[in-house]
Amino acid sequence: MEKWGFWHGFSMKKKIKKWIRKDSAAAWLFLAPSGVGFALFYLIPFAMGMIYSFMDSAVDGQFVGLDNYRELLASDSFRKASSNTFYFSVVSVPLILALSLGLAMLLNKNIYLRKWLRTTYVLPLVVPVASIILIWQMLFDWNGSLNAWLSGFGFERVDWMKTDAARNVIIVVYLWKNIGYNVILFLAGLQQIPKDYYETAQIEGAGRLRQFGSITIVYLTSTMFFVVIMSIINSFKVFRETYLIAGDYPHDSIYMMQHYMNNMFTSLDIQKLTAAATLMVGCILLIVMGLFALERRHRKYME
Repeated sequence: MEKWGFWHGFSMKKKIKKWIRKDSAAAWLFLAPSGVGFALFYLIPFAMGMIYSFMDSAVDGQFVGLDNYRELLASDSFRKASSNTFYFSVVSVPLILALSLGLAMLLNKNIYLRKWLRTTYVLPLVVPVASIILIWQMLFDWNGSLNAWLSGFGFERVDWMKTDAARNVIIVVYLWKNIGYNVILFLAGLQQIPKDYYETAQIEGAGRLRQFGSITIVYLTSTMFFVVIMSIINSFKVFRETYLIAGDYPHDSIYMMQHYMNNMFTSLDIQKLTAAATLMVGCILLIVMGLFALERRHRKYME
């Protein structure tokens, strides 16, 4: 009987291994086209770009070490673009985190027109940006709707896109475009927190602020890290909206890294373009790796 049980268990293990092999083979088969496309259009071009950043020319170039990077860091336009991008991320990312978490907590309650509000926040994700930019241009133009309202209330008109106020316009566009995605993520995280925790905290006399810090934030930590990473990545992708609103040569306050790289591409300065792209990717990787390290440390602390 024991011998039969041994052989039965052994045969079951062999069958499971065969199923796993079949499933893994099928998975790799389905993933292969995407992997080939990613390598062909993203991975290989980026690797070639990194190589070009150490060469003096894209054709028959010679290795020059870090000369391109030294020249890049000495460029005033690069420093302006990097400082503007850094400022934009530092301001817009915490702002969108606070707003999206507040809206998610509001939508998690039984409020009036909750379903309609959820739909409203999701709409910017499905509406093409190019079709909406025209409305933003009409809104923030010198003779646009916003200035007409301001003058109607006795305020002076503001040249939104040709002054430092352009930075605020881009922040508003970034918030409008990305806040719905963050609200969905936070809302999913909030619905995973058992309501019993809040009821127990209320019985023990904990106020709303204490419940928020000890329950909501603690159990939303994993969601928070993911939302922070996505918000940072999206803040580096704000060039699309900025370009469509302000054109090739925007105000100095919204001259971003992507503008600099676009200008380098237009002038065919491949060395500065690839060096700037490599530095930008390196900064994003450092930020993401740092956030993942913090998330792992927090997970160990919670265990």
